[in-house]
Amino acid sequence: MKRIGIDLGTTNILIYVPEKGIVINEPSVVALDAATNSVMAIGQEAKEMLGRTPESIIAAHPLKDGAIANFNITKAMLQYYMNRLSGRVRLFRPDVMVAIPAGVTSTEKRALVDACLAAGAKHAYVIKEPIAAALGAGIPIASSSGNMIIDIGGGTSEIAVIALGDIVASTSARVGGNRMDQAIANFLRKKYNMVVGEATAERIKIKVGSALPLKKELKMEVSGCNTISGLPESIMVTSNDVVIGVREVLQEIIAAVKDVLQKTPPELAADVMDKGIVMTGGGSMLRSLDQLLTKVTGVPCQTAEDPLLCVAKGTGIAVENLENFKKSVLWAK
Repeated sequence: MKRIGIDLGTTNILIYVPEKGIVINEPSVVALDAATNSVMAIGQEAKEMLGRTPESIIAAHPLKDGAIANFNITKAMLQYYMNRLSGRVRLFRPDVMVAIPAGVTSTEKRALVDACLAAGAKHAYVIKEPIAAALGAGIPIASSSGNMIIDIGGGTSEIAVIALGDIVASTSARVGGNRMDQAIANFLRKKYNMVVGEATAERIKIKVGSALPLKKELKMEVSGCNTISGLPESIMVTSNDVVIGVREVLQEIIAAVKDVLQKTPPELAADVMDKGIVMTGGGSMLRSLDQLLTKVTGVPCQTAEDPLLCVAKGTGIAVENLENFKKSVLWAK
């Protein structure tokens, strides 16, 4: 295991090993002991603790909006997964490539590289998320014609037009799947006086969520806490509730897409019009989001195959062919 590609997302961490494919796909959540600050659980086990922990345990996401929110926890998480892959005895330290949002600052980038090196990487490289997503979606990024990609992750949405192996126009909106979950929870509180946790809001989004009203409305039963009586109760939530709930969040993503289209040189805009826009990331799996984007931009839009895995796959492809990707990969030490 000399090289690994990591998609270090706000909600999930995916690790790609050349010739093996994606070997780890777990939530990026860490549970800490509040008194000693030591790590108690990482990944799926820690995610199950979210919103259910006693005061002695803190379950948190080490990354916020695609950037490191807590350096030590991120380092511990990276170390844990690297050890899991190579076993306790490390004969050599791997070269690590991490996908980062195109809009992160140089300080945030530095922090990520330092976290990888501290966790045991020999060299750390970073690749811009839109490029990794395009590679993973099978888009020929090296060609001179333009391709547009929208990567909607948990913490950020990356929108970019790529030509000749690099980004021509892009924007990074710090809004994604997590903001949709919060919006759904806020809407339920307003409409039904019902408080639900993050995990429940996410479940609603996946089961009945939609960007546009559906012909056949979906429904699901949701349990939470009534704000007036303070007692637990159940209600029926419909897909239309989600449509109204996430409207503002989607408006922000749409505004970002329009912004990039306006910044795109006319020749490349013509290419994008011909080929359409490709969507990746977990957020792109929201029902009828592609239809909504097609409607508001006038450009055909489709979701990539395995949208959740595109960035990780692309990072893996780039790390496998490091020599060819020197241009689109940011060199770090």
